[in-house]
Amino acid sequence: MSEKIYYTKEHEWVRVEGNIATIGITDFAQSQLGDVVFVELPEAGRDLKAGEAAAVVESVKAASEVFAPVSGKVTQANEALVDSFSLINEAPESDGWFFKLELANTGELGGLMDRAAYDDFLKEHA
Repeated sequence: MSEKIYYTKEHEWVRVEGNIATIGITDFAQSQLGDVVFVELPEAGRDLKAGEAAAVVESVKAASEVFAPVSGKVTQANEALVDSFSLINEAPESDGWFFKLELANTGELGGLMDRAAYDDFLKEHA
């Protein structure tokens, strides 16, 4: 099964494998936040709409919401983050993922950016 990774203007990433999307924040986002001190994750079974606040991440600098880039039902939260916030800083685009959801509408992926478009977005807005 091939995977594809998408990015949002709010600095989330979405890794899609089949109909499951894994969501986290980008390296750029974690570098802006600084050291993470708290995370609140969505409950499994929760239905999320694209653009809805799904999780909260707090750092020494700020609190920020993590939005659902696509609609779907949460299948799993990354419980490892609750005990080890540093995963978000150390591996934001791999082990530091926030939650997984079952996609409700794969058409929503068309509104997201690929890596090249996200890199261009960063150059223009960072």
